[in-house]
Amino acid sequence: MRHGIVILPQQPWAEARRLWSSAEGLGFDSAWTYDHLSWRSLAGEPWHATIPTLTAAATVTTDIRLGTFVASPNFRNPVPFAKELATLDDISGGRFQLGVGSGGTGFDAFVLGQDALTPGQRSRRFAEFVEVLDTLLRHEPEGSDGISFDGEWFTAVSARMVGVPAQRPRLPLLIAAEGPKGIRLAAERGDGWITLGGDADDLDAWWRAVAERIDRLAEAEQAAGKKVERYLNLDAAPVFSLSSVDAYEDAAGRAAELGFDEIIAHWPRRDGIYAGDEEVLFEVASRF
Repeated sequence: MRHGIVILPQQPWAEARRLWSSAEGLGFDSAWTYDHLSWRSLAGEPWHATIPTLTAAATVTTDIRLGTFVASPNFRNPVPFAKELATLDDISGGRFQLGVGSGGTGFDAFVLGQDALTPGQRSRRFAEFVEVLDTLLRHEPEGSDGISFDGEWFTAVSARMVGVPAQRPRLPLLIAAEGPKGIRLAAERGDGWITLGGDADDLDAWWRAVAERIDRLAEAEQAAGKKVERYLNLDAAPVFSLSSVDAYEDAAGRAAELGFDEIIAHWPRRDGIYAGDEEVLFEVASRF
């Protein structure tokens, strides 16, 4: 089982580069950052842009995979976004993986002045967002006049990617989903599925919810005729995974039993959400 770490885009790069370099040095398989314009209780704190942060991270690392955790159509148009992602993947030497989700109903959903969407509208928009990104990131066939589409949510006229993707047939597409429609989309279109496991105040109840989602994914995989990689956000649980070495090892053991391919924790912050001690992170990493 692989181990990933999320580094929130809060520090100036002079400080943040230590974290990204250390993530690779500690042996993590992947390092991620959020793709939001601001986020929940941290909205009044420094919050840097995602693509520049990951691009800078690519220049101070060599092997660790990098990713968004996760991007959404709340403020992303797939045409310019695909170009940015393909460029980032090229700069990283083919180490980028794209985590995408339907987009929540918080700040990112209304910062551009959008009308509130119903759950059904958000689901249809997400499916179209994934479809268009899937197409664009494979690049247009050589000699074609580009990629065009006219959907309910997104339109493009002869969009040009040009060249060949850094990874074939395209960079990995990992779909975050909790409900039946989203999980089916992950099985049909994705290379991987990301889950938060749902809301629960009790740790055992949260793990039961994770197991239920695993069962739902297995059914969707059977219908789609393929299997996808399974990623678990450990810190959606009621207990921060890096609150102690024992907490992390217990979570890793449970995730392994459920068949997850990768577990993802958050770099400890000084206070507030994900507050913890970096020494716990270092000790955990030494045991991989």
